[in-house]
Amino acid sequence: MKRNYRNTKVEIVAEHSAPLAVGQQAPAFSLRNTESEVISLSDYAGKNVIVYFYPKAATPGCTTEACDFRDNLNSLHAAGYSVLGISPDEPEANSQFASDESLNFPLLSDPDNAVAKAYGSFGEKTFGDKTFVGTLRSTAVVDPEGKISHVEYGVDAKGHVARLRDELGI
Repeated sequence: MKRNYRNTKVEIVAEHSAPLAVGQQAPAFSLRNTESEVISLSDYAGKNVIVYFYPKAATPGCTTEACDFRDNLNSLHAAGYSVLGISPDEPEANSQFASDESLNFPLLSDPDNAVAKAYGSFGEKTFGDKTFVGTLRSTAVVDPEGKISHVEYGVDAKGHVARLRDELGI
């Protein structure tokens, strides 16, 4: 039996999430960490927390950024800030990443990108000559009242924490 194949056009509808604004209530979330324990934003109520989104564990840019947070964590903690990293990776991949890079802050798994979408950190991006949708490198700072006090989109991994510390006056 001979089959006739037709060329089919696949149309991808890019999904974009709306960016957050300073003063807006931070979207609540509960995600699994590297040990598959559930961590919630509400666990940090009354504290400043830096929530940063990274596209994929153990890739060059994400490693640069994560190690930058690792190396600056003591000064961030001294200034009253906790750090949470969020990616679409499963807890096992994040666990391996944390172990390989000696990361000293929670990495959380957002496999369906629901939290990234809620934070405006999901959309179309270009890598080389390919365009696709996924988690966008971005950072939101949540104040003790649960409001966004600072937000950045289109973050450059290299030097990000130094720029963020300057912005926060740390």
